Amino acid sequence: MNITSLTLLCLTAFAVQVQASSSDAWEGYNKEVLAGCTQASTLKKVTPVGAPAQFDDRVGYTAILLQGQYPQKHMKGRYGTELCLYNKQTKAAYVTEWDSIRPAGKAQ
Repeated sequence: MNITSLTLLCLTAFAVQVQASSSDAWEGYNKEVLAGCTQASTLKKVTPVGAPAQFDDRVGYTAILLQGQYPQKHMKGRYGTELCLYNKQTKAAYVTEWDSIRPAGKAQ
């Protein structure tokens, strides 16, 4: 094996390791976002709707849609939807009701 082949083999192995840790890092970050948004939610039995939307670093936020049940007795267990914005720098989650995005009714 010549030096060029050895260098190429090493670089390929390094690239595979970087990619694997990168996907692990994204998975960990997405779990962090979901945990922060779930904690900030006002709904019960909160679940994400789809995957988080990763905005460019210039924006500084990740968005995720959540669904769950309203906890207030007068809401009679009705399902609702919230939009959560997660600040990448401060790791703070902010939620707002967003029922207009989906028809009212049971969780889908």
